[in-house]
Amino acid sequence: MTPEVRSDLSKLTGYHSAQVDVDVRLNTNESPFALPAAFTERLGEQMHSLDLNRYPDRDATVLRSGIALLHDVDLGEVFAANGSNEVIQTLLLAFGGPGRTALVFEPTYALHSHISKITGTTVVSAERGGDFDLQADHVAEVAREFDPEVLFLCSPNNPTGGTDDPDVVRAALDSTTGLVVVDEAYGQFADTTALDLRSEPGGDRLVISRTFSKTWALAGVRLGYLVAAPGVVAGCQQVALPYHLSALTQAAGTCALEFVAEMENQVAELVRQRESLWSQMAQLDLELWPSRSNFILFRPTTKGGHDVWQDLVERSVLVRDCSSWDRLDDCLRVTIGTSAENTRFLEALKEIL
Repeated sequence: MTPEVRSDLSKLTGYHSAQVDVDVRLNTNESPFALPAAFTERLGEQMHSLDLNRYPDRDATVLRSGIALLHDVDLGEVFAANGSNEVIQTLLLAFGGPGRTALVFEPTYALHSHISKITGTTVVSAERGGDFDLQADHVAEVAREFDPEVLFLCSPNNPTGGTDDPDVVRAALDSTTGLVVVDEAYGQFADTTALDLRSEPGGDRLVISRTFSKTWALAGVRLGYLVAAPGVVAGCQQVALPYHLSALTQAAGTCALEFVAEMENQVAELVRQRESLWSQMAQLDLELWPSRSNFILFRPTTKGGHDVWQDLVERSVLVRDCSSWDRLDDCLRVTIGTSAENTRFLEALKEIL
C-alpha cells in the first residue's frame, strides 16, 4: 500500500488557479507585457557563456549583489530563491516549524498559512477589518496575545489590494519578539514600502519579500528574494537546498536588473490602466475595494459571483473566482491587463450585469 501523507496534512489541498483556454486571461496577476527585445538578446548572450554541465553558484553572488545594489543594502542582507513562495518556505523552515506559531490576518495570501502548515508551523488567524484593512492597535493586540515566531503582513494585500500603513508594521514589531514578514510581491505598484522601516527599532526582525514574477514580467522564471538582517539571511541559507537556484534563473534575474527603467515604465502603465478600469467598474452594479496592486477585487451586487465568473468564461475572459473563499462571498478578482484586454473584460462584464 502507498504510505499515507502526514496526518496533519491530510485535509490540505494544493494551491491552484484555473487554467482555461480563453482569449483574455486575467486571473493570475501576471504582467501582460512581453519582455523587451533587448532583454531577450542580452539573456541569449549570457546563456552562451553558461557552463550548464557545472553546478551553479551556490550563493548566487552576482544576482544577490545586483539586488543589493538595487535596494542600497549589503550582499549579506539578500536571500534569493525560486519565487517568493520558496522564500516564504525557507523562512518557515528556519524560523517556524513544530512548536512555533505563524500569525496571519485573513483574508490574505493563502500560501502564508498553507506553507506554514506544510512546515509543521501552527497557524493562528486573526480578522481584518470590514473593509479588509488593518489597524495598528488591532495588530498590536493580537501580536501580544500570541507572540508568534513569524507574523505575516501582505502589502499590497492579495487578494484585496490594499496596503498597510507604516504604523501597522511598527505595531507588529513593537508587540512581538519574532520575525515580521511583509510580503511585497506587488510592492512596486504601491507608493509605500516597508523597506523604509528597516532602520527603525525592531528593524533587525523585519523581513521584506519580493518577486520578479509581477513587475519584472518573469513569472515563468520563478525568482523571488527577501531583504532582511544578515542573521535572517544566514538562517535561510542554513536550510536551503544545495544549488537550489539554477544558473538559468540566476542569469535571467541578473539580466532583468539591467532593465530597471523599462520595468518602471511598465509598472506606471499598469497603474494608469488600474485607475482607469477601477473608475469604469465603479459605474456598474459592483462592490469595489481600492487597490494599490495590479488587480482589483470586486463583488457583483445583482448576481452571484461564480455565475458571473462562468459567464465571463463563456465570453472567453478568465478572472479569479474567489466566491467560495472564506470572508470573500461572491468576490472575483481581475488582473490588470493591456488596454485592449481590460476593454474586452469590461464589455463582457457590462453585458453580463
